[in-house]
Amino acid sequence: MMPLLDRLAQLGVPHMANDNIAADVDARALAIMEREAGVAIRQLLAALAIDVDNDQNTRDTPRRVAKMLVRELYWGRYQPQPEVTSFDNTRQVDEVYTVGPITVRSTCSHHLVPVLGKVWVGVLPGQRLIGLSKFARLAQWVMARPQIQEEATAQLADLLCQVIDPRGLAVVMRAEHLCMTLRGVRDHDTTMVTSVMRGAFLTNGDARAEFLRLIAGQGYAHG
Repeated sequence: MMPLLDRLAQLGVPHMANDNIAADVDARALAIMEREAGVAIRQLLAALAIDVDNDQNTRDTPRRVAKMLVRELYWGRYQPQPEVTSFDNTRQVDEVYTVGPITVRSTCSHHLVPVLGKVWVGVLPGQRLIGLSKFARLAQWVMARPQIQEEATAQLADLLCQVIDPRGLAVVMRAEHLCMTLRGVRDHDTTMVTSVMRGAFLTNGDARAEFLRLIAGQGYAHG
């Protein structure tokens, strides 16, 4: 069987850290990936002079870490988009509504350490609506990949625009990056805020101000 990386390259499938490759991996490929990742993690621990064979605390660490990465932390790369059923905006709802804060967890693609944050979404609806829980499902799917926050915010906005085609969409994300708090400057008070405004929220200052005022009531502090 051709190695997965070679097959993806041959097919011309993008496979950057924050790309979703679910259409090109099946259960067998994921099992092989998990096994090979375990071997590589064992080699990493050996390179760090950790006696995995005799240390009962790390003896099973390679398998555990590989399973965690493939099935939990990076599942947004390997699983298809959660099913989302949209429905007609039959009553022609035309007022701004917000969803949040949605708790999200990701991984910094620079140092592979956690990113922990909250997301707020504002919608000025068009002809389609989705259930509130679907916003959380889609946000968690996008975030479960190694990436940088700026790209994740834009990816989530792109996906929501595709699903509901709103007249306006706003996404704000505030997150703590453990690459800032565990290492480097070790600044525990630093968070990063990113925002993407589309449609009416980009062109209409009153709509944008209304969104920011609404999410202030949901725990978001700006300014």
